[in-house]
Amino acid sequence: MKHLEGKVALVTGATRGIGRGIAIGLSEAGATVYVTGRSLNNSSSEGVSGSLAETKSAIEEAGGVCIPVQVDHSDDEQVRLLFDRIQDEQNGQLDLLVNNAYSGVQALKDAQGQPFWDSEPSLWDASNNVGLRSHYVASVFAARMMTKRNSGLICTISSWGSMFYLFNTVYGVGKAACDRLAANMAVELKPHNVTSVSIWPGIVGTELFSRFASEMNQTNGTGQKNSFLSDRYNWETPLFTGRAIAALASEPNIIRHTGRVQIVAELAKKYNLVDENGEQPASLRSLRFVLPAALPLLRKYSWLIPDIKLPWSLLLLNALGSPKI
Repeated sequence: MKHLEGKVALVTGATRGIGRGIAIGLSEAGATVYVTGRSLNNSSSEGVSGSLAETKSAIEEAGGVCIPVQVDHSDDEQVRLLFDRIQDEQNGQLDLLVNNAYSGVQALKDAQGQPFWDSEPSLWDASNNVGLRSHYVASVFAARMMTKRNSGLICTISSWGSMFYLFNTVYGVGKAACDRLAANMAVELKPHNVTSVSIWPGIVGTELFSRFASEMNQTNGTGQKNSFLSDRYNWETPLFTGRAIAALASEPNIIRHTGRVQIVAELAKKYNLVDENGEQPASLRSLRFVLPAALPLLRKYSWLIPDIKLPWSLLLLNALGSPKI
């Protein structure tokens, strides 16, 4: 069903990975999708291919409409010109912004296993300039368009790493800030009927994460593979996030969700969505994930485990002095 037909969306950082999956998911639902990235044509940066041209091709093959725009999201002027273009081409209409651009993957990989004091302070900027500050900048320009129309949705891609230690210090701080950004923007946008939410995907098998997981299995030094990674248990595809956001964006009373974290797997259950393989991955706070992840022998029987979600209060108690308590 093309429930987003006539809508205009912008997905930042959509040359590959989650961004591309989101763009395809929105186009499946009928939206006209602007996509941004640094690589217009085929690129092999960071050891994997990815370009706006490839994303455009994938969307058009699925019958969608894609408008690629080459943008470096560390340059505010390029971002301003992007929104000026959308303003002109779409008569001021922008229904959905997905803040996804992130340039810190390689820096995080290079700093893997190091305490923060053994990394250069520049790691902060590498992780949070395009990935936090850039989200704020894009949201500023999007909000100027959306508030004039008293309608719109801003989705900021975050992570479970905002609640628990994941990868390193700067990553977790950046993701916690993404959640706070989404929540605080929601307060100021609500009077204008513009919704702001934070999106938490699960374990997403992007090109880069798949390679990262493979390298971890080869270099963990234990002589044994990490089955949690090698088995790809409960992994999601990037398209799964796209389908979840598309369904959320179609809600007639979406403003009631503003300021909240939206977990992709839980959105999928709510809207009866499936991933590319026809399955529905469990939320990372569901017993259907937690128990088999802890006891791998249970994985073949996971369908028998009730899909009961651990309450947020219990998760927060385990979040090591989280400031969210």
